[in-house]
Amino acid sequence: MVVVWKGEIMGKYFDKKEVWTNKERKLKQEFQLSKMAQLGYKKSPMLKKIFDELHIKPSTIKSLEDMERLPVISREQLVDMEQNDLPYAGLHNTTASIDRIFTSPGPVYEPHLSENDYLWARAFFAAGIGPEDIALNAFSYHLVAAGLTFHGGLRKVGATVVPSGTSSSQVQVQLIKDLRVTVYVGTPSFLMAIIEKSREMGFNFKKDFYVKKACFAAEPLFPDMRRSFEKDYGIDTYQMYGATEVGDVAYECSAKNGWHICEETIVEIIDTYTGKKVPHGDLGEVVVTRLNEIFFLLRFGTGDLSRIITEKCACGRTSYRLAGIAGRVGDAVKVRGLFLAPSQLKSLQLKFNNLPLQAVVTREGHNDILTLRVEKTAPEIGSLSWDENFKKSFREICTVRIDQMEYIDKGRIDSGEKLLIDKRKW
Repeated sequence: MVVVWKGEIMGKYFDKKEVWTNKERKLKQEFQLSKMAQLGYKKSPMLKKIFDELHIKPSTIKSLEDMERLPVISREQLVDMEQNDLPYAGLHNTTASIDRIFTSPGPVYEPHLSENDYLWARAFFAAGIGPEDIALNAFSYHLVAAGLTFHGGLRKVGATVVPSGTSSSQVQVQLIKDLRVTVYVGTPSFLMAIIEKSREMGFNFKKDFYVKKACFAAEPLFPDMRRSFEKDYGIDTYQMYGATEVGDVAYECSAKNGWHICEETIVEIIDTYTGKKVPHGDLGEVVVTRLNEIFFLLRFGTGDLSRIITEKCACGRTSYRLAGIAGRVGDAVKVRGLFLAPSQLKSLQLKFNNLPLQAVVTREGHNDILTLRVEKTAPEIGSLSWDENFKKSFREICTVRIDQMEYIDKGRIDSGEKLLIDKRKW
């Protein structure tokens, strides 16, 4: 069955929600939150358990302030919860019809919300993308949520989509050229790789191609890279922020002064030690609740650090904004747009007889570099066949690719050292 989105785009804004007063928005979100809490209590075994253990009646979750009575669920906790109760930790609506199941490293399994959800549509509309555009979607369509959800958002604003996924940079160049692509959707580092490949193929990206806009997610867009895209190649750039567990969270408009919080999400900035909200303008962890009737993941802790901007935006949208991402809370990090967590490295260690290892993430130019330090505890470690088998297992468990292997003497990795070290400067 093909589901056709029947939303209405209203000129300058995606819909009237984007210009609600703060009071209107709060009342509408609290109404939806109350409905979600009560439905979740009836339909989700895990949410019922959480409420009962905390002696909370679902009918008492009426305001945004009431949410602080509930625990923040981190990604690491969600992984453990799901492993104990596959596939969704009992957080789903047990009577809902689910069209797709996405995965992300850990693993985490996520029921897709709905074909009618507004996922990413507001972000693309705010970037000025519409029916006249041909958009190259370079996010993966395989298992993970990115490719298909970005695709859905592009279609909701009327754009034609080229589902290029993770094809090679050479194939991407060919598609951009032959199909007269006007919009790129993907990571900034991959767009830079595509531009460099086009140069190798004898093209001038700015003069020979039609790409005028780029929407980035899953990786930071560093100021020098943004300047290069906009000045050197004439590409208007936009940042989008989300998480596979909760969908889109915030996006940039043409003013590029913070990221507008999506109308379907409640975002809190909290003190990670107390779980309480910090004053507007203070730095804290981004905690997200997506209002829906399928997956009752209340107060998801993203592990990202940011602060709230309350000042009015020049674009006229009235939602509060996030001031970008200032860093990470906890141990999990993103490498080339994919999470890498200590729990995955522990699984890898067990597969290789408790092999002492350590993952180190650095950055060279625009690229994340993942180095695996491994102790030579046996003669075969470091051989070609062992190396190939290890890298294959790493990719299966951790998804992301190893860039460099570093074999070190036995005993060099202290048992008290972190399994995952991020040396990048944000």
